[in-house]
Amino acid sequence: MSAVAAASAVTKVPAAANVEALAHFAARLAFETDVSDVAADLAAGASGVVVVDSRSVESWNQGHVDGAIHLPTAEIAERAADLIDRNVTVVVYCWGPGCNGAQKAALEFAKLGYAVKEMIGGFEYWAREGFPVKTGAGLVTRRAADPLTAPISGISCAC
Repeated sequence: MSAVAAASAVTKVPAAANVEALAHFAARLAFETDVSDVAADLAAGASGVVVVDSRSVESWNQGHVDGAIHLPTAEIAERAADLIDRNVTVVVYCWGPGCNGAQKAALEFAKLGYAVKEMIGGFEYWAREGFPVKTGAGLVTRRAADPLTAPISGISCAC
């Protein structure tokens, strides 16, 4: 009796050609960054990067990235030039992967001529990975990393 190999759901649609894969993944990295890279830059005091929380004031007060600027999407066109140097890369975030608020904010910054990236995972993954969260009252907390989203050993994932 011979075993019949199961068809692959992964290869049912073949992977892209190498040249297309190179262009696609390079482009994704030009448009996106992750919470670990943002946290590393903030911790190191890296120059040339400004993190922007595009959510409502109520959301900001509930908790936000320690080191971020609060600039709701509806106010970007009017206030960005007064708050953010045009020579930096703006990193925007909203609630999380189920929210497209960061893309809307990134679009507004791009319309103004800023270099902009989205922090994928948003505030949800920032908090879930145990990075510093600041409240509207100024309290900074860190929660334990969610073992389903981040290494709990204290080391980075080294992606």
